[in-house]
Amino acid sequence: MKGLMTGIISKLSLALAAALALSACAKDRAYGLSPDVEVAQLSELPAPSGTRAYTVGSQERIEVTVLDAEQLSGTYLTDAEGYIAFPLVGDLFVGGKTPNQIAQMIADRLRGQYIVNPQVRVRPAELPTPSISIGGEVTQPGTYPAATSQTLIRAINNAGGLDEYAKSDDVLVMRTVGGQRYIGVFNIEGIQRGNYPDPLIYPGDIVTVGDSASRRTLETILQFIPLLSSSVILIDRAFGN
Repeated sequence: MKGLMTGIISKLSLALAAALALSACAKDRAYGLSPDVEVAQLSELPAPSGTRAYTVGSQERIEVTVLDAEQLSGTYLTDAEGYIAFPLVGDLFVGGKTPNQIAQMIADRLRGQYIVNPQVRVRPAELPTPSISIGGEVTQPGTYPAATSQTLIRAINNAGGLDEYAKSDDVLVMRTVGGQRYIGVFNIEGIQRGNYPDPLIYPGDIVTVGDSASRRTLETILQFIPLLSSSVILIDRAFGN
């Protein structure tokens, strides 16, 4: 009997200790502490000013045409660091540059030594579709076309809606305008109920849905209910005998 009671008490202690430890673990809810991030007042993010020029990224194909030099013309793939290997001039860093900037750079490298007056044209083989990124506690996090995610609610719906552990009043939107990064905090449930306007979402935005630590803790505690219930039954039977 003594050994049985010791085992039951041990189980109860472990369950209670685990539940308390989990309830004590709280996520850091601070935001916008980085010196290069500005928190938008009243959760209103500034809209991008005009259309941003296309720049070449990593693992992208660009078509280079050099007039009267077919051996130099062709399709080039940037590597993971944004370089292309171009004939005669070697590796060129093109990451983050516009097609016109790349064309000028290639022309400058070819001019004089290889071609007297090089005429170079650069264009993307496939123009990337403007997109937004959605992560955190949504059903299907990922990258989605900006054309079908023009507002915050539409963006989250495209990602399958909020997950079971989502914290509806902790939805963050990160945006860069004029070289300045901004972050806004939104209450998606309040927006869905019509209490707040549904904010516009623009290409390049990053949406993150926060995690409800209290909801996770509650579920974890509930997982111990079968253990606690069986222990209580054993205690009842032990004293009943």
